[in-house]
Amino acid sequence: MTEGHLLRISVNGRDHAQSVPPNLSLLDFLRDHLGLTGSKECCAVGECGACTVTVNGEIVNACLMLAVEADGADVVTAEAEDDAELKLVQDAFLETGSIQCGFCIPGMLMSARQLLREGQCDETAVREGLSGNLCRCGGYNRMFEAMRRAAQLRDAETEKSDPSPKMVGASAVRSGGRERADGSQKFLADIEIGNVAHLKLVTLPVARARIDAIDVDDAVGMPGVLDIVTAAELPQPIPRFGPVYRDRPVLADGETRFHGEPVAVVAAETKEAAESAAARVRVAYTELSAVCSIDDALAPDAPLVQEPQIRAGDPHARSNILNQRQTAWGTIEGADADLVVEGTYTFPMVTHFAIEPHGFIVDAQPDRLKIWSPVQHPFLLQKIMAELFDLPLSQVHVIAPDPGGAFGGKQNPKFEPLVALVSRRIGRPCRLVLTLEETFQAVRRTATRMRMRTGFTSSGDLVFQDIEADYLIGAYGDIAERVMAKGSYLGCGPYRTPNARINARAILSNTTPATAFRGFGTPQMSWAYESQMDKAARQLGIDGLQIRLRNLARKGDDVVKGDFPADGHWEQSLLKAADLLDWESELPPGRGRGIAVAIKAGATTGLSNSTIRLLADGSIFVYAGTSDMGQGARTIFAQLVADAFAAPMDRISVVMGDTSSVPFDLQTSASRSTVFMGNAISRACEDLHRQVAEMVADIHNVEVDSVVISNGNVHLPSGPLPIHEFIKAELGRWGGELIGTGRMRKPNVKDHPLGGTPAFFEFNCTAFEVSVDRDTGEIEICKHVTVGDVGKALNPLQVEMQDEGAAIMGLGHSIMEHLVLGEHGEIRNLGALDYRIPTTKDMPGSLKTGIVENEDGPGPYGSKGVSEGAILCTAPALAAAVAQATGAEICDLPLTPERVWRALNPPRPQPQV
Repeated sequence: MTEGHLLRISVNGRDHAQSVPPNLSLLDFLRDHLGLTGSKECCAVGECGACTVTVNGEIVNACLMLAVEADGADVVTAEAEDDAELKLVQDAFLETGSIQCGFCIPGMLMSARQLLREGQCDETAVREGLSGNLCRCGGYNRMFEAMRRAAQLRDAETEKSDPSPKMVGASAVRSGGRERADGSQKFLADIEIGNVAHLKLVTLPVARARIDAIDVDDAVGMPGVLDIVTAAELPQPIPRFGPVYRDRPVLADGETRFHGEPVAVVAAETKEAAESAAARVRVAYTELSAVCSIDDALAPDAPLVQEPQIRAGDPHARSNILNQRQTAWGTIEGADADLVVEGTYTFPMVTHFAIEPHGFIVDAQPDRLKIWSPVQHPFLLQKIMAELFDLPLSQVHVIAPDPGGAFGGKQNPKFEPLVALVSRRIGRPCRLVLTLEETFQAVRRTATRMRMRTGFTSSGDLVFQDIEADYLIGAYGDIAERVMAKGSYLGCGPYRTPNARINARAILSNTTPATAFRGFGTPQMSWAYESQMDKAARQLGIDGLQIRLRNLARKGDDVVKGDFPADGHWEQSLLKAADLLDWESELPPGRGRGIAVAIKAGATTGLSNSTIRLLADGSIFVYAGTSDMGQGARTIFAQLVADAFAAPMDRISVVMGDTSSVPFDLQTSASRSTVFMGNAISRACEDLHRQVAEMVADIHNVEVDSVVISNGNVHLPSGPLPIHEFIKAELGRWGGELIGTGRMRKPNVKDHPLGGTPAFFEFNCTAFEVSVDRDTGEIEICKHVTVGDVGKALNPLQVEMQDEGAAIMGLGHSIMEHLVLGEHGEIRNLGALDYRIPTTKDMPGSLKTGIVENEDGPGPYGSKGVSEGAILCTAPALAAAVAQATGAEICDLPLTPERVWRALNPPRPQPQV
C-alpha cells in the first residue's frame, strides 16, 4: 500500500487536512475526496482546460498537478460561493448566451475570472487568455462579449440588466445555465452510485488482429480486482447490438476489427486498480491485413470486414459494401450542356471531441436494468437493451443526464451492453468512464469521397448533376448507412436541377465505426456540389453569388423531383449573407471572398409526446423525452409554456432524461426538438386550456364554448387573468392538479427513400473574406458570416449561439481537423495533444450571424429546426475565398497550411537528362 501524505489545504476558503497518496492528482483530490465535481476531467494532459482552478492565485490545470504539490496552498474552484469576480463572469456568461452544454464552463470561468482580476478583458487579451480552454460547442464569440460585459459590470459602467422577458421571441436566459456556471450540474462522471465497481477496457494497438490467447494471471490477483471478462466468459454466441444492424459484438469476437475495439474488460474496486490490472492483461495476437481506405475496401481481393454470416440474406454480404442507394430524375446522357466541370473531393475522418468523454453506469439485476448514460436517444437505448437482455421495456430504466456535448456521437448505445453484462456477473453496479483517447476510438464522422460531373449552360444555368459518393463508415453499421442515405439524397443541394443521378455507397472498413455527426452527411456533400458551383463560376466568368441566385430553388420549387419542395425564401438568406460580408464592396489587396449554400433535411418520421402538470399553486411541470445537450431545449420548452399560461419561467420546471417519468420521444437529432417536441408541448398546453375553460364554465355557470383564452390569460367576467393565477386562486382551494398531454407524429411513408418527407429543410448560407500567407499557406479569416432560415426565432440569443457554435465546428473540419492512421490502421493523433480543434485564437477577426424569419415552418409560431445549418457549407465557402485570394483550387479537406502551401507551390518538373 502506498504510504499517505498529510495534505493541508484551503479550498474555496475552507481548510482541509487529509492523508493522500503521493501520486494523487489535485483534480482527483477535489473530485473524489472533497466532492467538488465542478472541475471536470477530459483530456488528462492539460490541453482542454476543463479542470482549471487557481492555486495561490495562479491558473493551474488540476489534472497535471499532484495534490501533495498543493500542500499549504489556497485553491479556488468554480464552486466558490463568495467570490465577487467569479460571480461577475458567471452572470456575464449567462446573460450573453456563452453557456451551451456547460461541461467546459467551470474551467472556462476560472480562466475568465483570472482575466477579470488582471483587468485583461479586451478581445485580444481574451483570445489569448482563454485559448487554453476548449469549448467544442463553439461559444467563443459569446465569451468575448461576456468579458466585455463583465468588465462593464465591475467598473459600474452599466446597470445589471433585468432578466429577459420570459416569452417566445425573447432572448430568455438559458434554463439550467446557473448550474452549469457554478459547477453544480451533474454530468455522468459526477454521479455517485453506492457500491459501484470501476471498469477498464483492454485493447490492442492495431486495427485488425486475430486474438490467439488472453492471459489474465498477472492481473486477476491484484488488490481490488473483482473480475476480468473476455469473450469466453460471455454468453455464446457473443451478443450483438446496433441501432439498425445487430452486427456489433459487446467484446471482440475472435478478432478485432478496428483500433480500440475492446478484447477484455477489468472490474475493480477503484478506477486506479482497474487501470493497473488492465495494463497487466497480456494478449497474444496475430496482426491481420486491414482495409482502412475506400480503395482498399473495394479492391477485388480485399479481406471482408464482416463475416458473411453476420449479414445473412444481404446481397452485399460477400463484399465490403454495407448498402447502396440511387436517386435519379431526368436523363443525364441526353442532357446538353455548354460546360461540364468535373472534380473529385475528399472529406476526412474527424472526431466529435465532446469535452465530456463517454461514460456509462449500469446496475443490472436478473430481472431489470437501471442504466445511466448521457445518450441522446434514451428510449432507443431502452429498446435495444430490452431486446438484448430479453426484458420488457418496463424493466429497463434509462436515466440520461444532460450530455456534456454530443453532436451525434452520443445518439446510440456504445458500451452500455458490456457494462450491463459485467454488472450481472459480479452482482454490483458498474461504471465505465472512457478517456478522451478511448472516446476518439469509439465514434467519428464518416469519411467521404465524391466524384462529380456538373453541366451548365453558357449563362450559368444548371443542366445536370452526376454524383458518385462513397462513405467510409467503419467496422460496424451503427447509424452510418442512414447518414449516407440522407446526406446523398440531397446531393444536388438547394438548386433546381433538371437532370440528376446520385449513386451512393456505405463502405465497411477496419476503422472506428462512424455514426451521426452534426450535419448528418450534408457537410460532405456540400463540400463537393458547392465546390463544383465555384469551379463553374470561375470558368464561366460569373460571380459566385450570382450563379447561386440564378439556380437556387425558390419556395415551392422541387429540389428532389416530386418530393418535398423548397419551404423557404432561401434567396433572402443568400442576399443577407452577402450584405453582412459587404460582398459588393471593393476587395482589399490580397484578399478573397467566398460564399456557399446548403440544405439538410429535417426529421422525416417520428413521434414526440409531452405531459404537462399544472399544479394547485400555479407552478408547472413539463415532461419531455428530449435530451438537452447544449441546444437549450429546456429554455425553449419553458418559453412555450410561459406564453401559454402567462407564467414566469421560474415557476416552470422541465423534466427530461428519465424513461420512467417522461413520455416517449423518438430521438434528439435532426434539429427536430423545437418542431416535434415543441408542437407536442403546445398541444399539451391546448389540452390544459380546454380543461381550464371547463373549470371556468363550471365556476361561473357559463357555456364552455363562450370561455375565451388568449395570450396565456383566461377572460373572466371581471377581466383577463393569467391562467397560472386563476389556477392558484381556484384550484388551490381544492388541491389536486390538471394534467395535459400532447403529441406530434409524422408517420412513415411507404417506399420513400428516407422513410418519409422532411418536416422542414434547414437552410444556410455561409460567406468568408480571407487573406492567405503565400510563404506558409496559413489562412487568416478576416470575416465569417452565417445566415439561417429559421422560420421563427423562439429565442434569438439561442439561435445565434447555436449558429456560432456550428460555424466554429465547421471551421474546425475545414482548416485543421482530421484523424491520421498509421501503418497498422491505428489512430496516430488520439487525444487533445495531437488532434486540434479551434480555440479562441483560431476565431475569425469578425463572426456575424443573421436570421431570416418568415414564420413559415411547421413548428410552434412557424419555427423550423436550427443548430446544424451553420456547419453545412463552411468548407466550400472558405475554399472559394482561398481560391479567389490565391488562384489555388483545393479539393481535399482540411485546408491546412501545408496543403494550401503545396497547392501554391506545386512540384516543378524535373529536367530531362
